[in-house]
Amino acid sequence: MKPHTLSAFDRDLEAIRLSVLTMGGHVETAIIDAAKALETRDEDLAAQVVQGDKVIDAAEEDINAQVVRLLALRQPQADDLRSAVAVMKMAGELERLGDYAKNMAKRVPVLISATVIDGATGALRRQSRLVGQMLKDMLDAFARMDTDLARDVISRDIEVDDMTNALFREFITHMMEDPRNITPSLHYVFIAKNIERMGDLVTHGAEHVIFVAEGKQAEARQKGHSTATITSPKE
Repeated sequence: MKPHTLSAFDRDLEAIRLSVLTMGGHVETAIIDAAKALETRDEDLAAQVVQGDKVIDAAEEDINAQVVRLLALRQPQADDLRSAVAVMKMAGELERLGDYAKNMAKRVPVLISATVIDGATGALRRQSRLVGQMLKDMLDAFARMDTDLARDVISRDIEVDDMTNALFREFITHMMEDPRNITPSLHYVFIAKNIERMGDLVTHGAEHVIFVAEGKQAEARQKGHSTATITSPKE
């Protein structure tokens, strides 16, 4: 009887894991499309990202309901319980990633009519691509419980931090050069910070993979310089 119960749990958990991976695919698309809409000044694509966030939110609610039902029916213990809880946490991280992509898309209509900052949107799209690749690899690590790949994802977060710092300095310079650059540059600063936060969330997801696979917390990760320490380029 016990092997049957364990098999049923594994089957149910695998179905939930597939739901998480599907949700992750929607989030990947949202990040890519939001960055593209920003660079190409495509208001329609930005609106699609905002609207598509409802699908991501609904997916998280469904996954949470599936996990609660699984816990009630199967009453897992030890490793199985850890896996079930990690799946729920993963869905939460993905939902927040979707929110950040939506927030990026919401700034597109404002920036379309603002002063153009040369190179800004291209740089932010490159930053988004880096986070998007981290997300793709994190989901692959989750699908295979690949801790080596998960650790590789974690190690890349410092590159996102450093890129954010470089962008902050660039936008501060633009604001100092011309007051007309202040409004768009502030929007770009918020977007860059949101993308940095996306990298943190993806890193948390990779840490969940390590926790499930190894039963212990991931090693403390190195972070880039905090944006709070950035000074004026002329200082």
